[in-house]
Amino acid sequence: MNPHLIRAAIGRLATVDKDSMTADFKTKKYYFRHSPFLWIDRHGVDYRADTLLAYLRQVDKMGFSSERFRVQQITQDLDRLRRLQVGQSINTILARLEYNLTKAYLRYVIGQRFGFVNPKYVFNRLDIYKQDSLNISYRGLFDIGMDRPGPKFYHTALRKICADSVSEYLKEIQPRNKLYHRLIAVLNSNDVSLAGKEKLLCNIERCRWRLNDSPDRHSKYVWVNIPSFHLLAVDNDSVLSMRIGCGSMDTKTPQLTSFINWMDVNPQWVIPRSIIERDIIRHAGNKRYFDERRFFVRERRTGKRIDIAGVTSAMLQSKDYLVVQEGGEGNSLGRIIFRFNNNFSVFLHDTSSKGVFRQDNRGVSHGCIRIEKPFELAVFLLDNKDAEIINKIRYSMEADVSNIGHQSENADRKSPEKVLDRSRLIGSLPLKTPVPLFITYYTIYPSPQGTLQVFNDVYGFDRVIYNHLRNYR
Repeated sequence: MNPHLIRAAIGRLATVDKDSMTADFKTKKYYFRHSPFLWIDRHGVDYRADTLLAYLRQVDKMGFSSERFRVQQITQDLDRLRRLQVGQSINTILARLEYNLTKAYLRYVIGQRFGFVNPKYVFNRLDIYKQDSLNISYRGLFDIGMDRPGPKFYHTALRKICADSVSEYLKEIQPRNKLYHRLIAVLNSNDVSLAGKEKLLCNIERCRWRLNDSPDRHSKYVWVNIPSFHLLAVDNDSVLSMRIGCGSMDTKTPQLTSFINWMDVNPQWVIPRSIIERDIIRHAGNKRYFDERRFFVRERRTGKRIDIAGVTSAMLQSKDYLVVQEGGEGNSLGRIIFRFNNNFSVFLHDTSSKGVFRQDNRGVSHGCIRIEKPFELAVFLLDNKDAEIINKIRYSMEADVSNIGHQSENADRKSPEKVLDRSRLIGSLPLKTPVPLFITYYTIYPSPQGTLQVFNDVYGFDRVIYNHLRNYR
């Protein structure tokens, strides 16, 4: 055994290694820095390699190829070394063992601890938002807090090898998600036809992601699953279920976690710039167009309404002016909106187009989530189910508020049957206890009764994940 020859052989292996997973780069970087050997010493290779191999031999049950983890080559080299069938090639064999064990180890522990796919990287570089000859920007589609490997993780993972803690560490990094183990069991059963292997592997991968928050940590929460076009509002054993409409293929609803903080009844809709540029600019100055849709233009700095007759295309193109739709009946946000902090300006809201909930494919919005039972969700979110507050919400959602701000009190009195009881109106209603919100994307997920349900891959995200998982198949 010659350490110099072993190190030179490792250098050659790293130089010709064209694999490009994160673990592969980390392995090459470790040995290019002439770092200490991890698996071999003057006695050869000990049982730590066997411990790792025991886990690696199970990767086929995870749907991966054992060859992607060098199982056969490691097994053969260990066997030759222990039978002393090495001859002049002992340094080559030891180098190959050292390099392959580290590479396979890092591939395995990174994948099982954090996932084999980084969703923040993959999904936030998927849909082009704007592009020119110099720059390209992407539409954000994933903003869920989660663990990702950093320098401390790699230092710890490699230190576990030297500290003879491989066995404990490999147990520690296994996924904890209950759905993960359930889907693994389906994958290795005779019931793969339930969803198909590709769909199973993609949802198993989602279960590996170590999210900072999850529904099982809360007794009360709102859970949205985009592929099922469904929302569940859960409070202990009570479940409110409803259909939803989500973003279209061009304006996908992002995956995120947040807390619903407040609700606005009869909200005004500040129209996104993309819609202004696409649909509204060409109607600048057309009072009839704006009146029919109950649009008005407001100066951003002062909040002053601008006479439609004086509105120009240049004003609508400028960020100094907003196009707003009046609240009330016919508003695109419906009669109530549920707001939460997020980086995408998306919310849960009612809709004036109720027919959407009769469609199978409900990918219809610009990213926001339209809900089938807005009043019921409003009541669900309340901490104390105060009857007076609930009645005010109901009244405000049903009342004709179109004349607010446009007619005098005397004009209201001329039609007693249409007089608005302003004392019963509610505008903005903050929640005393914010309610956790999870907007997710699972194409296999249990129903409230526990039965696994399969959904269409409406945004094609399964294909995106699977294309990356193929590196391990």
